[in-house]
Amino acid sequence: MRDANRFWIKLAVVGGTAYLEAMARTVLTVLGILLALWLVFGFVIPALFATLKFLLIIGIVALVAVVVVTVVGKLSR
Repeated sequence: MRDANRFWIKLAVVGGTAYLEAMARTVLTVLGILLALWLVFGFVIPALFATLKFLLIIGIVALVAVVVVTVVGKLSR
């Protein structure tokens, strides 16, 4: 009788541990997904747009420089 009780207690402990482990995995998975989304939308996308904006400004400055040099070159003839 004691062995039967020990078996059921052991089974309950193992089952409870497995349940808690599964819940911990689920919670950590959700936290990982939230962290990944925060990193992407908080850092990667703004950094990408900042880089593209910087390149656009450099391109506009280069275009203005080419236009100024071309106009000055044509007017100096």
